[in-house]
Amino acid sequence: MTDTVRGDDAVPSRRQKTERVGSRGRAGDRRRDRRFGPSRRQGRRFEGRPSPQTRKPDPRLEGILARIGVPEEAPFRPDPFQQEAVERVLECDVLVSAPTGAGKTWIATQAIDAFLRQGGHAWYACPLKALSNAKYEEFSEIFGAGWVGIVTGDRRENSGAPIIVGTTEILRNQLYDCMSQQKDLPYELVVLDEAHYLGDLERGVVWEETLIYLPPSTRLLLLSATIQNTQEIAEWLMSIRGRPCSVVTSFDRPVPLHPLFLYPDGEIGLLTGRRGLAREVERFLRVQAGKRRARRRPAPLRYGAILESLRRYNLLPAIFFLKSRADCDRAAAACPPVQRPPEAEDAFHRDLDRALDRFPYLRSHRFLSSLVEARVAPHHAGHLPYWKVLVEQMMLKGHLEAIFATSTVAGGVNFPARTVVLVQSDRFTGSEFQDLSATELQQMIGRAGRRGKDRIGFVLVVPGPHQDPVLIHRLLGSPPDPIVSRIHINFSMVLNLLQSHTPEDIRILIDRSLAAFQQERRAEGPEKGGGRRPSKRDVREALWKDFLRHRDMLRVCGFVDQHDRLTWEGEWAARLRLDHPLLVAEAIRSGSFEGSSPEVLAGMVASFVVDEGRKEDLDSLLTVTSKEIVAKIRRMRRDLKGILRKLERGGFETPDVPVWPAVAVYLWAKGVTWQALLRAIPLEEGDMAMLMVRTADHLNQIVGLEATHPDLAQTAREALPLILREPIWV
Repeated sequence: MTDTVRGDDAVPSRRQKTERVGSRGRAGDRRRDRRFGPSRRQGRRFEGRPSPQTRKPDPRLEGILARIGVPEEAPFRPDPFQQEAVERVLECDVLVSAPTGAGKTWIATQAIDAFLRQGGHAWYACPLKALSNAKYEEFSEIFGAGWVGIVTGDRRENSGAPIIVGTTEILRNQLYDCMSQQKDLPYELVVLDEAHYLGDLERGVVWEETLIYLPPSTRLLLLSATIQNTQEIAEWLMSIRGRPCSVVTSFDRPVPLHPLFLYPDGEIGLLTGRRGLAREVERFLRVQAGKRRARRRPAPLRYGAILESLRRYNLLPAIFFLKSRADCDRAAAACPPVQRPPEAEDAFHRDLDRALDRFPYLRSHRFLSSLVEARVAPHHAGHLPYWKVLVEQMMLKGHLEAIFATSTVAGGVNFPARTVVLVQSDRFTGSEFQDLSATELQQMIGRAGRRGKDRIGFVLVVPGPHQDPVLIHRLLGSPPDPIVSRIHINFSMVLNLLQSHTPEDIRILIDRSLAAFQQERRAEGPEKGGGRRPSKRDVREALWKDFLRHRDMLRVCGFVDQHDRLTWEGEWAARLRLDHPLLVAEAIRSGSFEGSSPEVLAGMVASFVVDEGRKEDLDSLLTVTSKEIVAKIRRMRRDLKGILRKLERGGFETPDVPVWPAVAVYLWAKGVTWQALLRAIPLEEGDMAMLMVRTADHLNQIVGLEATHPDLAQTAREALPLILREPIWV
């Protein structure tokens, strides 16, 4: 489930999905019957109060609930898998695969400490900037502020420290620099956190590149959520690095997890029985399947009532995973106030005041009243980074009863709760609804049960028209998905590799890809039905042909010569490690940026940041901004027509160069207030903040061209503080 710039409300209707499911024939009909929703009458009854007893008390549930509580304080004792990983990383590369919350960060801190004692340096790579910031704060407390630095696209502090925390993209870029300058990577240990991102559809290529380029002399520690093909990944690493890679796995959750089911009358029961679904749940599903034929529109979920049930069963705090940002906001706004003990009130307001002193803009945040009165909050990419940090801090300190989140919380942020609440068994991919996979579900429920704070954790399945308890039950017992290579060729990769490699060398690198390794494994033996499986050579040849296609386009555009060496323009274009380096390079080369003020340059660069187009009316934009920025964008569009035609003829994607991001960033750089900006450009706060941060990333890339374009680099440097101001948090 991914938050997109255009917002989560732009999704197909659920009726459309139901029709798609129903068109699958008998299996689809049976599956559709398992999906159910309370009738209007039941929706009104569901207020979290006990109803006349219609179900016999389950002694198993009573026994489980009796175990709720905080474990006794005891000296920390690492689990066997943690000790094993620390011991092995001193001798060889290590891949750790363990459930979320099992204590993988402890392994990293012990390994880093061991290498520091030997005079070494360490890089801790994270998939997300938010996670990088959190780990920077955590490691600064553990090792001391002077020993830790952070390097991301928009933040660079204490970069000479022996421990560096940063994004995987920045580490990959450092490897590019080391290869081009023929220098050694100055780190004896590299930790790749959330290593299962290797299989991420969009960003997995960065992880794979990093692992291919990383010198064997650097020790490698990969920390991953539970994955299926750990041995295959380890064998691939051994084949390309020429050194042993040990696999350390743990399948035991440090806090046991129990799946529960919420009935519409507010009562809670076990989801599972001894041989499948609990009998009461099966009986309920059959009744609801019959009622669905009435085609009554189900009543909306009453989150206040659900919270009351959770409160009554002592199952708070909770994380609700919802399908969209709008759903999260509506749920938080609908929760009623709660009464808290005086001592809890004092601690809450003390910590809140401290946080608001740090983030004063949030004193007027529209959901602050929900946080204060109902002890709930929404958390998703549509909110300011400031707000998300505040919510995370208040939750970690035990001040909140619930947060309503999209799946961004499942992606590595330390945000545990006693209970995870699931109100649907599918997710929106950006174009359609799809059932959750085992890995996606495990990422979500991994937040249930707080180590050191809970003896047990819970996942609560809430009935609804888009909920399939049978699917959830099956996925709970399913193995995680395997990691599959996501490597693909792009212009930035080709430019950077040609700086230090011949095409023949690059062909060898391609042959070392996980894609080639996995295809070779799958090529063993005949294909079912007597066909031939694709061989390693098939994958290698496909990647090689794509490399040649990109190289030929770089030749046509003048960035690579006929001897496969970078031209002068190709040398500096290689430093633009962006999504669209050729377009930015062409804008520089054509003089589109020349003579621009810092405000105008920031706006022009913003046009290359947004991937998805948005309908815009230039005339209407002229009413909210100066004609200066619109005229510059129009000229830049003319300057880019030539290279866009070449890309189109070569079969490459030709992205839009929209005006609205330029207008938004220009207005902000000119000093308009945040609220005035959001009125002029109707965008969610979090998306607007992300636009500013990504624009800063691009500007930093231009700052790096100081040797070849000193005036432009200086203008970009002056633009940075104009857009990275409150309430933009970096």
